[in-house]
Amino acid sequence: MTFRLVVLVSGSGTNLQALLDAVRADAFGAKIVAVGADRDGIEGIARAERAGVPTFVERVADHPGRDAWDESLATRIAEYKPDLVVSAGFMKILGPRVLGSVPVVNTHPALLPAFPGAHAVRDALAYGVRVTGCTVHLVDAGVDTGPVIAQEAVAVREDDDEETLHERIKGVERRLLVEIVGRMAREGWTVTRRTVRLGRPDDAGASAPTTQEQGRTTK
Repeated sequence: MTFRLVVLVSGSGTNLQALLDAVRADAFGAKIVAVGADRDGIEGIARAERAGVPTFVERVADHPGRDAWDESLATRIAEYKPDLVVSAGFMKILGPRVLGSVPVVNTHPALLPAFPGAHAVRDALAYGVRVTGCTVHLVDAGVDTGPVIAQEAVAVREDDDEETLHERIKGVERRLLVEIVGRMAREGWTVTRRTVRLGRPDDAGASAPTTQEQGRTTK
């Protein structure tokens, strides 16, 4: 059974494009079954449409409040029966209805827990760090507080500004996101407290888990 992904976007969709390119290979082990957005007319939706992937838009402004938006978004996502939701530059905090129904993975342009929030690259430069990077993590109810799956460091150069540093981080971010989502699809994952393990470390000789076995196991 093919592992099913719903990808959420808010802008240009460069992380989405990396995933669209990756899922063309059968060996990747996953399929993007829909792309959702919180805004109309964005390049991320156009990328999905060019690839023949179904799309939907749920704008916060079309609902009486964030709770109603969250419920509607959860309903739209559930229509596609995903095994995993990928927040790929989705600039909205997901609510309990979405987070309670399906695992969500996100990327962040810093080495969490350092520099959470929308201005991570700017904050890292202002602090004067010599190394920053990117994090792939599971999403919880906080702002960039979910369990870390993988991280990769990016050195800060003497002549870096926010734009140049962010562009180098984005290159690493796209590669790491594709790698981790692919492994989650093929191998499954478990979560014990805040430790995420890909595959089944307690049974190293076993074959990769089926779609039904994949998911979060919190102890």
